[in-house]
Amino acid sequence: MQTHTPSLEEDDKGGLRKLLGLALGSVGIVYGDIGTSPLYAFREALKPIAHDGLERAEIIALTSLMIWSLTIIVTVKYVLLLLRADNGGEGGTLSLLALLMKKRAPHGTLLMILGLIGAALFLGDAMITPALSVLSAVEGLKLVYPTTEHYIVPIALAILIGLFIVQSRGTGAIAKFFGPITALWFIVMALGGIMHISDDFEILSAFNPAHAITFMVDEGWLGIIVLGAVFLTVTGAEALYADLGHFGRLPIQLAWSVLVFPALALNYLGQGAMVLQHPEAGSDPFFLMFPEWSILPVVVLATIATVIASQAVITGAFSLVSQAIHLGFLPRMSILFTSETNTGQIFLPAVNSLLMLGVMGLVLAFGSSEKLATAYGISVTGAMVVTTIMFFQFLRTAWKWPLALAALALSPFMALELVFLGANMFKIHDGGYIPVMFAACFTLVMLSWRRGTGILLAKTRRTDVPLEVFVTSLERPSDHAPTEVPGTAIFLTSDPEFTPAALLHNLKHNHVIHARNMILTIRTLNVPHLGGEAPFVVEKISERFSRIELRFGYMETQNVSQALGLMRKGGVKFDIMSTSFYLGRRKLVPDPKSAMPRWQNRLFIIMANNAADPSDYFRLPANRVVEMGSHVFI
Repeated sequence: MQTHTPSLEEDDKGGLRKLLGLALGSVGIVYGDIGTSPLYAFREALKPIAHDGLERAEIIALTSLMIWSLTIIVTVKYVLLLLRADNGGEGGTLSLLALLMKKRAPHGTLLMILGLIGAALFLGDAMITPALSVLSAVEGLKLVYPTTEHYIVPIALAILIGLFIVQSRGTGAIAKFFGPITALWFIVMALGGIMHISDDFEILSAFNPAHAITFMVDEGWLGIIVLGAVFLTVTGAEALYADLGHFGRLPIQLAWSVLVFPALALNYLGQGAMVLQHPEAGSDPFFLMFPEWSILPVVVLATIATVIASQAVITGAFSLVSQAIHLGFLPRMSILFTSETNTGQIFLPAVNSLLMLGVMGLVLAFGSSEKLATAYGISVTGAMVVTTIMFFQFLRTAWKWPLALAALALSPFMALELVFLGANMFKIHDGGYIPVMFAACFTLVMLSWRRGTGILLAKTRRTDVPLEVFVTSLERPSDHAPTEVPGTAIFLTSDPEFTPAALLHNLKHNHVIHARNMILTIRTLNVPHLGGEAPFVVEKISERFSRIELRFGYMETQNVSQALGLMRKGGVKFDIMSTSFYLGRRKLVPDPKSAMPRWQNRLFIIMANNAADPSDYFRLPANRVVEMGSHVFI
C-alpha cells in the first residue's frame, strides 16, 4: 500500500486555504457591527453642520475625520497593536484583566474595577447595537415605499424578536453563511462608493489629515459635536479584540486590510463626493447612492447585514458573561452549549431574555435610528478608553516597556478617545444616559457579587473546621466512631483547607462515613484554556480521605463528570456507579449587622438564591447527587 506524504507546496496551499477561510469567517462575525456604520454615520455627522447649508470644506473635512478615525483607532490601535495582547489566544476586556491578574500587575483593585466597567459598557453596547442597526436598515423602505413609514418599528421589532428566539438553536448552522453575505455587503458598499467618487474628485483630498485638523481647530464647539457623530464610524472596533480567540490575529488583520477598510473608505468617499455634488442627498446619503431600481435589494441586504451584526454582538455578550461567571464576578447561570464540537458556541437564556427586553424597550422608546443614534457612542468610547488604560498597564507589565515609551505610544489614542468620549458626553440629556445607566447597573451587580462572596467566605470560615484536624480526629479509634459504608463520596467545596459543610451535616444526621471520601475543589485559572496545565491534582490525606482539585480555563466548560472520567484514565480508581456527590446548599438570610449596605445585601442574596443549580452547572450525574441544606446569616 502506498501512502501520500503532503509536499511542502501542498502544505502551503492547505495553510493558505485555512487562512482565507478564517479571514472570510471573520468578516461576518468580527466586522458585522463596524460594517453597518455607513448606514447612519455620515448622515448623522452631517446634521450639525447642515443648518446653514453645507460647505465644500466641511464635507471634505468630515470625510477626512472618518477615514483618519478608522486609520488611527481601528488600524493602528486594534489591528496592529491590541491584537497582540492576547491571553492564551483569547482577547477582550475580561481576558486582558485575567492576564493582568495573572501577571500580578500593580493597582490590581483599580484594574479590576476598570475591567468590570469595560465589560459592563460592552453589555450596554450589546443592547443598543441591534436596535440601532436594524432600525437604520429597515428605514430604507421609506425611500421605496413612503407609505411604510408607520410600519418601520413593528417590522424592526418582528425581526429582532425572531433573532432572539433563534438564539437557542446556536449559530453553528448559519455561521458559514455569515462571512459570504457580509463580504457581499462590503463589496456592494465599495461599488456604491466607486460609482460616486467621480461625482467630485476633490473628495480624494480627504486623505490629507490637515482638512480634519483645520476643521476641528476652526469650528471649536461645532467640531466637538460633529466628532461625537463621527465616532459612529468606529463602533464595533472592540469586536476585533473580543473575537480574537475565534479566528486568530492574522485572519482578522488580513480581512481588515484587504476588504473591510478599503470598502469602508470607498463608501465614505462616495457619500462625501455625492453630497458635494448633490447637497440634498445629505438626508440619507447611503441609500441614495444606489440607483432607484436597486434600493430595495440593498435594503434587504442591509437588513440581513444588520441582523448578522446584531448576532455577533449578542454572541459576544454570551461569551463575556460566561467569562465573568468563571472569573467569579457573576453568580452561576444556566449555560447551554449549542455545538458538539465548538464549546465557544453557547446560549445563556437569562442573558438572552435580558438583552431582548432591553433592545425592544429601546426601539419602542426612541422609534427611529436618528433618535437612537444620540444614545450611541458613550458605551463604545468608554470601553475604548478603559481598554487603552489597561493596555498601558499590559505594556508595562507583560512587555516590560519603560513608562515614557508606553505613555508616548498610547497618548495619541488616549487623547483622541477622550475627545470622542467628551463629545459623546454632551448627548447625555438626549438619551446618552441610557448606556451609562446600563453600565452602572451591570458594574454594580458584578462588584456586589464579588464583595458578597468575599464576605460570605470570610464569615463561614470562622466556624469551619480545618480539614486535616477533622480527618485526624475521625481516624482516631473511638467507641462513637461513625459507621463505615461502602462506596465513594465526593464533597464539593470552594475552600479545600476546611471541612465541607455537607460532610459535617451528613456525619451529624446520618452517622455514617464512606469508605472513600474525596474533597473536590473546582479552580478556574486565569487562562482561557489549560494547554499544558495539569487538569487535576490529587493529594492523599489518609486511607479514607483525599483532596482533589479540578482545573479549568475560564473559556472551558466546567464539566465535572467528564473531568472525573479523565481522572480514571489517569489512574485515580473509583466506580462512578457507587459514587455519590454531596453538595452544601446555603439559604442566605439578611443580617441586620451585615458588612454591606442593606440594598447591596439584598441584591447579593437575590442573586445567590437564583443562581443556577450547581449539579446542572457542573454537569453532575443527576441520580447521584445529595444536597445538604443550611441557613447562613449575611
